[in-house]
Amino acid sequence: MITVTPRANHQISKLCEENNCYAITLNLKGGGCAGFEYEWGTAQAEDLRDDDFVVWCDNGALAVGSHSQMFLAGTEIDYVKSLVGSNFEIKNPNAVSSCGCGVSVNFNI
Repeated sequence: MITVTPRANHQISKLCEENNCYAITLNLKGGGCAGFEYEWGTAQAEDLRDDDFVVWCDNGALAVGSHSQMFLAGTEIDYVKSLVGSNFEIKNPNAVSSCGCGVSVNFNI
């Protein structure tokens, strides 16, 4: 459902260790300039639900809530570093448009 590149796997594992959490979460919420925003967070094992989609990483996990899964199916998550900073890059084939910041997306629903 979701592909996590080796760079993203490393960063997710690092963030789980630094934040003493079980998983990094990725969900969508209404808002932003394009209609939906990617929302990142952290979770402990007891916070995850049975219907969450979990990608296991080396030392942690990426968890996607059930309400966001249909929008994120086929997505690739990478971690990129540049002169101006570093961030997770989300390549979502379901998005029909996005804003310049890459945080907000729109879907044909």
